[in-house]
Amino acid sequence: MATSSDIRKGLCIKYNNDIYKIIEFLHVKPGKGPAFVRTKLKSVTSGKVIDNTFSAGHKIEDVRVETHKFQYLYNEGDTYHFMNTEDYSQIQLQKDTLDSSDLMKEGEVVTVIINSEDSMPLSVDMPAHVILEVTSTEPGVKGNTATNATKPATVETGAEVKVPLFINEGDKIKIDTDKGHYQERVKE
Repeated sequence: MATSSDIRKGLCIKYNNDIYKIIEFLHVKPGKGPAFVRTKLKSVTSGKVIDNTFSAGHKIEDVRVETHKFQYLYNEGDTYHFMNTEDYSQIQLQKDTLDSSDLMKEGEVVTVIINSEDSMPLSVDMPAHVILEVTSTEPGVKGNTATNATKPATVETGAEVKVPLFINEGDKIKIDTDKGHYQERVKE
């Protein structure tokens, strides 16, 4: 049993007869009144995201989990196939358990969180950033750089990302997987 002070990003808890993963949290200590923790919870079964506030000292039931490294192999529709990098066993996960499946390319190593009670995969954590190649984008217009102008670009996984005007087709870019934003151009 944990309390609201143990809340952190990625913690899996039992709440309302379901298992939720904490994707955002904020400890709030107002000038008057008791402290509380504002959270965003994602259901690992349905993928639904809810907002919830826990009062200070509130008891929460955490779920014991194990983390394993898996390599993304391929997908068939909404079913994604992964291979354990230690024992080479394979698992299949549905698209709704993945956070940013459109940024995942074949061969990518991800962390799979597994419930240690029943060995069911709960969620997939991507690396903090991925490096992908731009496959199509419009050429930038010269002189249109007075503001932080961006344009849409499609990367090799099919995801669309807003990039600065100087990015061209064939460039490799670093993308933040948490928000799906462009971070920087990568030189080989």
